[in-house]
Amino acid sequence: MAEETPGFSLLFKTSVMKLLNLLFVLCFLFANAQENFVKINGSKNVNSFQCINKKFKSEIGLYHFFDKKLPYIILNVKDFDCGNKMMTKDFQKILNAEKYPEMTIRFINFSKTQKNFLAVVEVKMMNQIKRYNIEFWIEDSKMIGRKNVKFSDFRITPPKKMGGMIVVRDDLDLLLSLSTKI
Repeated sequence: MAEETPGFSLLFKTSVMKLLNLLFVLCFLFANAQENFVKINGSKNVNSFQCINKKFKSEIGLYHFFDKKLPYIILNVKDFDCGNKMMTKDFQKILNAEKYPEMTIRFINFSKTQKNFLAVVEVKMMNQIKRYNIEFWIEDSKMIGRKNVKFSDFRITPPKKMGGMIVVRDDLDLLLSLSTKI
């Protein structure tokens, strides 16, 4: 029978413990990974478009909705991606990203209803502030809300392209998805 050397056994146990610690940390990070997004869906007379911003997260981990401190989200307008470079560039130009690089979403009030949740949300874009009542629901540990808004809510004239042959409609569908723990 081969004898176990004390140095090898200690080295093996230490390596296994380090590996287990690393796996624990990775599992914790993946379990708490934030999958937040703000999606803006719109349409033109010829097709539709979707611009999404996934590059933001809560400073304290998951978003909380039942404390006195409700979410305040700062979005970099240049982080919106519309699926192709031309559309993304046009979208950022419409929102005047050079002059107004940030858009903010601030929760003013949040309450439980019989089925879901109701929030008063303030959206600030291009120095224009608009408040909306938005219904939220929970899906896969995310607080999800949807609201129909308009470019004109923020004094933005929907653009036209190709001499008016392509017209962007005023109506937009705003979708918020924020990782939370209820």
